[in-house]
Amino acid sequence: MAAFDIGALLEKMKMLWTSDHASVVSINLFIALICACIVIGHLLEENRWMNESITALLIGLCTGALILLISGGKSSHVFMFSADLFFIYLLPPIIFNAGFQVKKKQFFRNFMTIILFGALGTLISFVIISLGAIGIFRKINIGKLEIGDYLAIGAIFSATDSVCTLQVLNQDETPLLYSLVFGEGVLNDATSVVLFNAVQNFDLSHINTSIALQLLGNFLYLFISSTFLGFVAGLLSAYIIKKLCFGRHSTDREVSIMILMAYLSYMLAELFSLSAILTVFFCGIVMSHYTWYNVTENSRCTTKHTFATLSFIAEIFIFLYVGMDALDIEKWRFVSDSPGISVEVSSILLGLVLVGRAAFVFPLSFLSNLTKKSPHEKTDFKQQVTIWWAGLMRGAVSMALAYNQFTKEGHTQLRGNAIMITSTITVVLFSTVVFGLMTKPLIRLLLPSPGTPKSFINVPLLGNGQDSEADLGAHNFPRPNSLRMFLSTPSYTVHYYWRKFDNAFMRPVFGGRGFVPYVPGSPTEGSEPTMALMES
Repeated sequence: MAAFDIGALLEKMKMLWTSDHASVVSINLFIALICACIVIGHLLEENRWMNESITALLIGLCTGALILLISGGKSSHVFMFSADLFFIYLLPPIIFNAGFQVKKKQFFRNFMTIILFGALGTLISFVIISLGAIGIFRKINIGKLEIGDYLAIGAIFSATDSVCTLQVLNQDETPLLYSLVFGEGVLNDATSVVLFNAVQNFDLSHINTSIALQLLGNFLYLFISSTFLGFVAGLLSAYIIKKLCFGRHSTDREVSIMILMAYLSYMLAELFSLSAILTVFFCGIVMSHYTWYNVTENSRCTTKHTFATLSFIAEIFIFLYVGMDALDIEKWRFVSDSPGISVEVSSILLGLVLVGRAAFVFPLSFLSNLTKKSPHEKTDFKQQVTIWWAGLMRGAVSMALAYNQFTKEGHTQLRGNAIMITSTITVVLFSTVVFGLMTKPLIRLLLPSPGTPKSFINVPLLGNGQDSEADLGAHNFPRPNSLRMFLSTPSYTVHYYWRKFDNAFMRPVFGGRGFVPYVPGSPTEGSEPTMALMES
């Protein structure tokens, strides 16, 4: 008996050692691949066709094919894709850095158009793709899908790949397009996830007007509450750092509290079933406006590069793994007997994506142009085509939502679910590679010599994460002295009044530009915003 127990123990120890050794090998291989992506991406930086997202995706495909051959067709990757891995660990640094680095003046100047595209536009695309899937897929023998599955398809393929989109647009060459596509991409991802969660939380066996209104109400609740939570988390971090002056002892504490508070906001949103993407995005905006100015100079430099580095590595990790996971033999085994149907479903989904995006980009651009007074702020037809095209790419958000809806372990025994998984992979690969490769040439064809309009000089959307408020005086924006002038320049005057409120009430409490953090050896621990900045 004792001999048997000892033998079983030794066998378990051997299995554990083998498992640990395999994990170490896998981690080493993946880190080496990430390094290769960075090096090759650097060498191709000047290429007008390629970007690092596409480079990582192609390297992932090649590596997956090599592993598939070595393993005898058993596996194509070293890690199993998990929606939890994506949403809990990889997506937060990307979205937070987007909010932290955003040029707030540019973002909020186009905020209404961004809301139209990111929220209302996503709803329109969701409806069109869902209705198209219901009308077409029920006529094709792809297996049994419920009404909730069709609505989930609408949410899955309404999510644009904002990461890849931002890499193919240049903020200096096309600042207006970059502003709109960037803002829309973040809100689009958040809206898609909110719609996906709303669909999963309702009994959709019998849809009626009441259910539709409840879905809309739940969407608005999630949208507003998620944004509010992000603002609260950002303000709380600013207040804590301003009052406690961590920098007097260690800059490490300042950096740590910023990172942990940002991640805490994301996890709290997940805990309360809110949109964590929206929460951490607006938390990043608030932190860049208040918290960043309350820390020491060393902490500012550290946080800026730390957030950007974490985001950069997470982006490469996602696309590298998507490429490797695309060749997972388990997903394709269940559709190998009917490859024609899989291709047909993928083509239909691509068509629905094209139509769904066109259905809101052009009409909403027309409505947005009606509210703009300056011709530089309006989008002409060529710019609208570029916006439409740049948002056609689908990426890791779509894949993660598809795994969440149709499988839990990366493969499924149900034919209909397997077809949807493989079709999602096909759409992601095709849209990222083909649409991504053609975006830069399309911009050069439609906008051969894009000039920077005066209204966007010195206000790029992304920079060091902070707005230059002193440059407001250089633009000489008129201040309103009548209702007519207020209506003729609404964006400037609203911004002006917000600055007055911000300087008078918010910054004395939460800090911000003008607050001098504690520096060891300095007689003061900080000061309130200066009057010169308030009057600038």
